[in-house]
Amino acid sequence: MIDTNLRPHEPSHVITRSMDNPTAGDTISPLGHAISSTTSRKRSHVIPANNHHRGASEPVDAAALTQALNGVEGEAKSRERTPVGSPSRKRQRIYGDRFIPNREGRDLQASFSLIPDIPSPATPSRPKKRAPHGELHFQRTEEANRTFSTLLRQEVFDGTVPQPTPPHLSPDAAFSPTSHSTTINDPSRTRTPPSNQTSTSLVPASLTPSTPHKNMFTYMSPQHHRNGSSRLTPHGTPGSRRSQRGPNMDPTSDLYSTSPIHFDSQRLLLSPKKTPRAVPKVPFKVLDAPDLADDFYLNLVDWGSSNNLGVGLGSCVFMWNSGTGKVTKLCDLQDDTVTSVSWIQRGSHVSIGTSKGLVQIWDAERCRRLRTMTGHSARVGALAWNDHILSSGSRDRSILHRDVRQPDQWLRKLTGHKQEVCGLRWNAEDGQLASGGNDNQLMVWDKLNANPLWKLTEHTAAVKAIAWSPHQHHLLASGGGTADRRIKFWNTQTGICVNEIDTGSQVCNLAWSKNSNELVSTHGFSQNQIVVWKYPSMTQVASLTGHTYRVLYLAMSPDGQTVVTGAGDETLRFWKCFNKRERNGIGGEGMGSRMEQWSTIR
Repeated sequence: MIDTNLRPHEPSHVITRSMDNPTAGDTISPLGHAISSTTSRKRSHVIPANNHHRGASEPVDAAALTQALNGVEGEAKSRERTPVGSPSRKRQRIYGDRFIPNREGRDLQASFSLIPDIPSPATPSRPKKRAPHGELHFQRTEEANRTFSTLLRQEVFDGTVPQPTPPHLSPDAAFSPTSHSTTINDPSRTRTPPSNQTSTSLVPASLTPSTPHKNMFTYMSPQHHRNGSSRLTPHGTPGSRRSQRGPNMDPTSDLYSTSPIHFDSQRLLLSPKKTPRAVPKVPFKVLDAPDLADDFYLNLVDWGSSNNLGVGLGSCVFMWNSGTGKVTKLCDLQDDTVTSVSWIQRGSHVSIGTSKGLVQIWDAERCRRLRTMTGHSARVGALAWNDHILSSGSRDRSILHRDVRQPDQWLRKLTGHKQEVCGLRWNAEDGQLASGGNDNQLMVWDKLNANPLWKLTEHTAAVKAIAWSPHQHHLLASGGGTADRRIKFWNTQTGICVNEIDTGSQVCNLAWSKNSNELVSTHGFSQNQIVVWKYPSMTQVASLTGHTYRVLYLAMSPDGQTVVTGAGDETLRFWKCFNKRERNGIGGEGMGSRMEQWSTIR
């Protein structure tokens, strides 16, 4: 401790020296620390002012002086090292009039009687509990939600707002599916003031928005208001009171109804609903297929009209009879590999394509080879029959038409693709051939012409999946690979894409149902699923999973009820996807020949 009374003038001496020589560099403080010249200047302005008021004889407190010097020195250091930031303002708390209750620690399920979470398209719940699209109970829930929405709109708005009702939910069969979209110039709209012109449009006037009359509370008999046979007088009363004040004889009037909902809503609820078709999610049979190639460009599975399934495994071709379950080895190519298998439409002949570019024709009943044809310089990955014409597509980018009745190796050569041909399908009714290649092109050839009728280049990946519709002329379905993932539908008369859908995964195969206007597609990464679609709405009827590799092979049974799929996991799975053909038409849709009802005597 230093006694300030013994040396009262020492601190003022140090400060006076710094004032006399302000530019002489750094000075020494009483604590032994170096002080910069800027700091000494500041002290010369602060401390001498205090000394001026104190006077020359007043002693200086050393402790107070030291504390003041330390504060000035610390402030100078902080300004030199770090920039001074903007002063922070405290956030003002905003008080509102909303009351947000605290729901922590409360059982909302018991307190408010909440409805349990049921998966539905209108109110999606947690992803773990939501059923996959296409399941039976999910379709029923979706149908119930649509019915409830339609009923609620009809009860609340009483027909003054257009009802977005699907055609199958409309209680009136006279409403067409196109009656829900109206334009500004639609004559069916109610005008202001209302006119007496009758509309010739198919759109009912009750489904269009209208402006109410100025006299909203005028009295009018419901019967005459419905018929439109009376006019309001200028005073807002009926013209003939005696003739219009009789009893209401309409039995459908709300006056006599014991139901809380209107008559139209009752008809909607009582109308028969078409129950969704249940498709089994599990295959009813699984066969081992060792050495089944995991190659997207091959076609190794086909189901013939004789109810024999042909499968190419390595260098062999095996046949499995669906009726007896017997497995027969058809052939074994010693120094070659099977790359494609295709049955003739009617008969027991099967064609086999090989990796060496050969095409062999075998008699399946006698297990005897009938013929070997050449012409390709690379593997034959696609085969298609049209009666006695056999077409083959190869990696050498060419398509060869062969007449199996003639001794010539091939009849016509088609050169249109720039890469391997991996898809071939004949339309026997229209005489058109569709071919798909690894060059992302889909081509349609008319009969045996060497020039393509259409070159369709809208796909962005390889086109292997090709299928002709058996229910509509000139309707072709095609699917793209991994980079495309779309199923497109083409009108081969005009070359226009009439419909398309993004499936989200690689499309490997397509096949139309023989019994209903539906089709099945097989896919690759990531779910390796089999999807049944309803055409033309392209809604999923079912989504089947089970394969662990991409589903590269697809074939349909002769009766059209079962499909078999093959994948790189070396298994063949049999799925019952479609219903049996009905007598009065195809699948109950009224499609097909009317003469089918006379095909049996009893």
